[in-house]
Amino acid sequence: MGKQLSLTASDGHPLGAYRADPAGAPKGAVVVAQEIFGVNTHIRNVCDRLAAQGYVAIAPALFDRFVRNFESGYSPDEVANARKHLAHLDWDAMMRDVAAALDAVKGSGPAGVIGFCMGGTVAFLAATRLAGVAAAIAFYGGQIVRFADEQPKCSVQMHFGEKDDHIPMSDVDTIRRKQPRAQVYTYAAGHGFYCDERASFPRREREGGMGSHAGVPRRKPQGVTALRTTVRECGWCRRGAAALPAQRARAPAGRRRCG
Repeated sequence: MGKQLSLTASDGHPLGAYRADPAGAPKGAVVVAQEIFGVNTHIRNVCDRLAAQGYVAIAPALFDRFVRNFESGYSPDEVANARKHLAHLDWDAMMRDVAAALDAVKGSGPAGVIGFCMGGTVAFLAATRLAGVAAAIAFYGGQIVRFADEQPKCSVQMHFGEKDDHIPMSDVDTIRRKQPRAQVYTYAAGHGFYCDERASFPRREREGGMGSHAGVPRRKPQGVTALRTTVRECGWCRRGAAALPAQRARAPAGRRRCG
């Protein structure tokens, strides 16, 4: 179980955060960038699972700049309410907030950023704009294509669903073309396929035990040594494929299939 704490960004903005620490010496640190649903139970559970595997995990409350302590579930009404906050997004401000989270885990080892939905774009931007990021992993970041000309300073891995109603595959193709060094994987899935709290999450995975849900490989993955500066056995791409056992992950041309 983690704890709530307060951070202060470089512009003096105070924001909340959720932090989970491992029982022993940390292997590294991970900043977890939220969806538009705030630092909710899903994001806190991701932090807890990472901590159980030996990593300090911290999730800054990126919406605190315009609505304090916001968190939401995934019902249609909750999704509609959360989407109202999209008009207030300030990517530069979120970079300051992520930088504050990185500063809070300084000394824990190499630090990476992982993000989902809006947070996927945040993770990508952290790789291009912030110092001290060892690796970044972006799940279905819908706005990455807008910033695809920016060049990452570290290894980047991205994951998209081929049936995503919000991110057309043409955007993913553009990202692949403009980010040839990034590992980009797609799956026969819709938006939010990583989140086990969504009704769309594969039922057999929900009932089959989610101990390996957040960054924990079911078996040792191959071909991800570029990311091991942050996570020795990067299981995020492995989990994406494992969560969809009846569907095959598609790798970009010229790359191995993830999983």
